[in-house]
Amino acid sequence: MAKKTDTTKCSFCGRPADMAEVMVPSASSPNTYICSDCVEAIDDLLKEYRQESKASGDSTLTEMSSVPKPKEIYEFLNKYVIGQDDAKKYLSVAVYNHYKRLAQSSDDDVDIEKSNIILVGPTGTGKTLLAKTIAKMLDVPFTIVDATVLTQAGYVGEDIESLLTRLLQVADYDVAKAEKGIVFIDEIDKIARKGDNPSITRDVSGEGVQQGLLKLLEGSVVNVPPQGGRKHPEQRMIPVDTKNILFICGGAFDGIEQKIAHRMNTHVVGYSTDPARQRVQRDNYLKFVAPQDLKSYGLIPEIIGRLPILTNLEPLDRDALRRVLTEPKNAIVRQYKKLFEMDGVKLEFTDSALDLIVDKALEYKLGARGLRSIVETIMIDSMFDVPSSDTDAFTVTDEYALEKLRKANFELNRITD
Repeated sequence: MAKKTDTTKCSFCGRPADMAEVMVPSASSPNTYICSDCVEAIDDLLKEYRQESKASGDSTLTEMSSVPKPKEIYEFLNKYVIGQDDAKKYLSVAVYNHYKRLAQSSDDDVDIEKSNIILVGPTGTGKTLLAKTIAKMLDVPFTIVDATVLTQAGYVGEDIESLLTRLLQVADYDVAKAEKGIVFIDEIDKIARKGDNPSITRDVSGEGVQQGLLKLLEGSVVNVPPQGGRKHPEQRMIPVDTKNILFICGGAFDGIEQKIAHRMNTHVVGYSTDPARQRVQRDNYLKFVAPQDLKSYGLIPEIIGRLPILTNLEPLDRDALRRVLTEPKNAIVRQYKKLFEMDGVKLEFTDSALDLIVDKALEYKLGARGLRSIVETIMIDSMFDVPSSDTDAFTVTDEYALEKLRKANFELNRITD
C-alpha cells in the first residue's frame, strides 16, 4: 500500500490519491499505482467472464461426456435399492435429462422444460433411500428437505424459501452452482389440504404451502434468506433462479387407495361378483395411481401440473425384504457384521433367523424401515455383552431371535386389521 501524496495517481483511471481509499504500487515499475476502485472493477469483470465461460456451449459439451447415462445411474441404484424398477428408471432418465438441460446452449431455439417428479409409495418402500443414493453420484448440489415443517409465510414454522436455503448451504453459497441443483421434497402428502374443495379459511400448513411452492416449481427468481428467514429479518436476501432446479417429491399418501378404488368403480372392502374387479382388489392399487387421485387426496391442480412425471413404488413382498437384509452395499446384516468385526468378532445369521426377521416385518407391516428396528431389538443384548467377552464368533439363530423379541415385548407391537 502506497503512502498518499499530492503527485500519486492511479495509472489506470488517473484518480488522485486523495480520492481513493487505497493505492497499490507496482512491484516492477516505480511510480506506477492502481487504486482500490479499479481493483474492484477488475474483480467484477473477472467474475462475469468466468460465469460466461462456464455457461458457454464448449464447456457444457465437455461436461456432458462425463455425465453417467441412464443405464449407469440405474445400475448404481441397484447396488443400494432392491426392487422398484419403474421408479429407478424414471429417476435415472429425469436426472440424465436434467444434465442435458444444463448443457443446452443458451441460443438454442428449443427450450427444454424440466420434468419434476412425484413418487407415491407406502412407508418403508425406499423413496428417501432412492434420493439419498442418487445424491452420492451426482455432480450437482443435492439436498433433501421435509415438507412437514413448512407453513405459509407469517406463521410459526419454516418458510417455503428455506428449501432453497438448504440448497445454497450445500453449494457453499455459490448461487450459480445452486441454480443447477436438485431438491428432494419428502412427505409432500403432509401438505395436502383437508378436503377436495378449496379452503375458505387459512390452511397455513396445507393449501397455503402448496400455493407458495408453485413459484419454486415453475421457475422464477426467489429471494432466499441465507440464514433462515424470519429468525434474521435484517439479513440481505440472495436472489435464486429456480428455472434449472429439478424438484423430486415423495410421499406415502396413506389412504389414497380408497380414492383409486372409487375412481375405478371398485371396492377396497366387501364382496364383488366381477372376477376382474376381484383381481384389481387383490393387486397393488398404487400401480393405478393417476393425477386425478392426487387431486382428490388434496393436492391442488396447479401443483400436480408442475409435477408432470408420476410414478409409484410397490410394497415390498417377502422376497424383496429378504434381499434388503443381505444384498445392498449398506445392507442391515452387513452393518451389524461390520460393527462386530470392529470388536474382533465374526457375526453370522442363520437362514432361519433371517426368515424370522422378514416374517415379523411383514406381520407388523413395518416395511423395509422396520427391519432395522427388529434386528436392533434382537441384537441389543449381544451388542452389550460381546465386546466385554472373550468370544471371537457369534451366531444368531431363529430361537435366539424369537427369545429376544419376546423378552422385549415386541410381540405386543403387532398391528391388527
